[in-house]
Amino acid sequence: MNKDNLLQSAKALKQPGAEALKEYSSKLDQLISTMNNVMLGREDIDALVGAQNIQMMKDNHANHARFMESVFNAYEPAILVDTVLWVFRAYRSRHFSSTYWAAQMNTWIEIYREHLSEQCFKEILPFYKWMQVNIPIFNYLATEDFDAPFSVH
Repeated sequence: MNKDNLLQSAKALKQPGAEALKEYSSKLDQLISTMNNVMLGREDIDALVGAQNIQMMKDNHANHARFMESVFNAYEPAILVDTVLWVFRAYRSRHFSSTYWAAQMNTWIEIYREHLSEQCFKEILPFYKWMQVNIPIFNYLATEDFDAPFSVH
């Protein structure tokens, strides 16, 4: 699979509705705080992100949640693909483990399942399943063309 395949698969995702976006946005700070607390409680956190990268991980969680809010508000598949690739490259260069991404996606899904309504969760879950299933592809592409331009945007 390549970037074009990722883009084609991302085009199948459906933008969440206004009510789901409103709920997600209203709970954003709580979701980020919960995410940080859960991840900081992991015994393997230093192996996942590196002891010197805890604040960077927290920043990533906040940036991720806010980026996803913008995705849910005005979905553009190319921006999603390009941004996720950029993130994989940027955090790889800071020595985040490739297993961090699976841990992060799994944790977001569980937090959303617990803190969002069933309808909101149902509308955003496909984005997280898409990211989750494509982690190996993002890892590969982030490594393959590490010095290549990230986007045509």
